[in-house]
Amino acid sequence: MASETVILEGHIIDSLILAKVLDTIVMLGGTFDLTDVEIGRTRADISRVAIQIHAESAGLLDAILAAIQPHGAIVSRAQDCRLEPAPADGILPDQFYATTHLPTQIRLNGTWIDVDHIEMDLAIRVNLNPPSAQTVPMAEVKAGDLIVVGREGVRVFPLERPKEHDIFGFMEAQVSPERPFHHVIADVATRMERIRTKREHHHPPPKVLLAGGPAIVHAGGRDALAWLIDMGYIHVLFCGNALAAHDMEASLFGTSLGYNLGAGRTVPHGHEHHLRTINKIRAIGSIRKAVEIGVIQTGIMAACIRRGVHMVIGGTIRDDGPLPDVITDALAAQAAMRAAIPQVELALLVASTLHAVATGNLLPATVPTVCVDINPAVPTKLTDRGSFQAVGLVMDAASFLRELARRLGWKEDVA
Repeated sequence: MASETVILEGHIIDSLILAKVLDTIVMLGGTFDLTDVEIGRTRADISRVAIQIHAESAGLLDAILAAIQPHGAIVSRAQDCRLEPAPADGILPDQFYATTHLPTQIRLNGTWIDVDHIEMDLAIRVNLNPPSAQTVPMAEVKAGDLIVVGREGVRVFPLERPKEHDIFGFMEAQVSPERPFHHVIADVATRMERIRTKREHHHPPPKVLLAGGPAIVHAGGRDALAWLIDMGYIHVLFCGNALAAHDMEASLFGTSLGYNLGAGRTVPHGHEHHLRTINKIRAIGSIRKAVEIGVIQTGIMAACIRRGVHMVIGGTIRDDGPLPDVITDALAAQAAMRAAIPQVELALLVASTLHAVATGNLLPATVPTVCVDINPAVPTKLTDRGSFQAVGLVMDAASFLRELARRLGWKEDVA
């Protein structure tokens, strides 16, 4: 038999963390003894439990330790993390530690230090003088970089159950088309109002991020989103070529994918409108210039330029054109999105499978996230990828954006 003692500490009882760890040990074929238990007496007190884990082999024990580490279990034996140099540019050591999106620390020279810019599915790069650690994508690793390997000397801090009701509590991340959504949208509106107010007094200012797809325009959510941007509620926009193209198509032709947004019908040769829009913007040189010279005066892109919203427009293999602002290199687009994540305090992922999953993968678990899509598979896919802090709303993009904007003061023009 192989055995190891791990420590769990924090609000592990009311957050059900202890129960999850014990269940995982048993499910994987191990057994356990609770050797030291200190239970907090009040909600403010923390609890501490020492768990001695027994397994039939060292391999099974390693598998159990790996499975419970994301719940905050750390081996009781004090030991520093292990480091190995990257063998070549873009190549990690074989046993590199793969991060979660939960707050993480490493033990270096007997001291626990935070891992900066935490994100899932990356490695940890360490600097020795002065001691620091940060996540690094595989493609950005340089030969000789010191990379954390194995799981020793690494600890993860799981999300705990909120002390009061919170729609972003980890037990709330369910996906159902029959789930009521009004209270979720009301909570999101309150958070957006709070963040907008905080921006006046905090530096660097907090941000609300929206990642969106072209269905926002097709379904009729364009005016509501443009209003939210103009009123200072949205500060970062992630999208693809299609959202930008169809938004400006609506500005130039009154159509989206050739469908007249006012009359509710297709128009002759309307399928060409987005191509003619892209061609016009390419001739001008950029979306910014098109707005500044008055070619594009309404809609999402115009509002973003007016308000100085940080836009990252990432391309795909199927793009028409594309627009001159589109980042066609996938790694460059990923890096641009990653650079915009710091200070994001709320993320809205609306009607875009690719951008929803990509953005969810980039966000720390501590960022409240709402994923809105008419297809329940999208928020389900997001949570399956590990973004368990995301609340999924199965509804169309326009209904979500209109109700959100109305709660913040938008007066919809129904003429």
